[in-house]
Amino acid sequence: MQQRRKIRYLIAFVLLIAGIFVLLFCNIGIGTVKIPLAEILTTGRAQEGMNAKILWEIRFPRTLAAAILGGALALTGYLLQTFFHNPIAGPFVLGISSGAKMVVALVMVFLLGNTIRVSSGLLILAAFLGAMLSMGFVLLMARKVDSMSMLVVSGVMIGYICSAITELVVTFAEDADIVNLHNWSRGSFSGMTWDNVKVMSIVVAVTFLMVILLAKPLEAYQLGETYAQNLGVNIKTLRILLVVLSSVLSACIVAFAGPISFVGIAVPQLIRKLFGTTKPLLMIPACFLGGSVFCLFCDLLARKWMAPTELSISTVTAIFGAPVVLWIMISRNRQERG
Repeated sequence: MQQRRKIRYLIAFVLLIAGIFVLLFCNIGIGTVKIPLAEILTTGRAQEGMNAKILWEIRFPRTLAAAILGGALALTGYLLQTFFHNPIAGPFVLGISSGAKMVVALVMVFLLGNTIRVSSGLLILAAFLGAMLSMGFVLLMARKVDSMSMLVVSGVMIGYICSAITELVVTFAEDADIVNLHNWSRGSFSGMTWDNVKVMSIVVAVTFLMVILLAKPLEAYQLGETYAQNLGVNIKTLRILLVVLSSVLSACIVAFAGPISFVGIAVPQLIRKLFGTTKPLLMIPACFLGGSVFCLFCDLLARKWMAPTELSISTVTAIFGAPVVLWIMISRNRQERG
């Protein structure tokens, strides 16, 4: 039995990694200008000519950003679902992404309106403050309501309030650069640069390593707070770390790509079904890989589905992610009745 599980885990990881490589080459090669695989490899070495510029200045940064931020988004969802013991908890549903978006929009409107340059670090800091603000409201509501469904509804309402404020600010902004925030506010991986990729890689890599170090405490926490305390886990510290780490990841995602819906809910659930386990030591890297696959696939569709018009990434992720959420709710309802 143990051998079968190991084989299942190995096959699942191989499928996810293979999916990432296939989608990486598809996203890089497919577009308005189609570039064959052989030319991608040769052009990648040459770094000269029109195709090389398309690859190195547009497609490579965008594709890597989709893979990195997609993985971070799925990992955020897993952390929040573990924290709240709720399968439909996620940064978008709980309003965390919307809070981060609101503060980023306010900071950008103020700074751009005063012709002040906005750095990647400042955007992440602003998004982190917004994420922590929304998370604070969610945690406050968690103390006031007993039902998890009411907690989710509260998070959705917080998200709507933050989104309304953001839309109001963006709509009445006069500067052309600020008005373009509307596209960002709907979620997009376009316009990524190598500097963006460098910053997000560092932030996500450090956060990912910290989450990996929490694997054992998380496994105990999943079995109940009393059980975890008996094993020596500091529940208060663990909760604070979960809140901070999930907020950092959410901030990084929103700062560069805007709010992206349903990935944080759908991917962890699909990964659980694929692996047949809830062990954090497996789920953490698997969720990251699964999120990368999901977002690379959705970004490819966003660019090509209605070409030359590009869809917002949240539109595509909602099409594939929302049915998963409905399936989760129906399955959970059946289990409660059974």
